[in-house]
Amino acid sequence: MTPNIGPLDRTLRIILGLGLIAASLAGLIGPWGYIGIIPLVTAAVRFCPAYRLVGLNTCPLPRL
Repeated sequence: MTPNIGPLDRTLRIILGLGLIAASLAGLIGPWGYIGIIPLVTAAVRFCPAYRLVGLNTCPLPRL
C-alpha cells in the first residue's frame, strides 16, 4: 500500500476521529460516533482505500 494521505489530511483525520469518539463517550451523540475509528486507522496507516478508488492522493511527492 503506497501512502496516499498527506500530513494535513492525516492531522484532520486524527482530530475528526478523536472528536467523534470523545463526543460518543461524553453522551453527546449516540454510539455511531465510534465510527471515528475509521479516520484514526486510515491516518495511522497513511492509506485511504476510498482515495484510491477515486484517484486522490494528498501525499506530497518524495524529494530526490
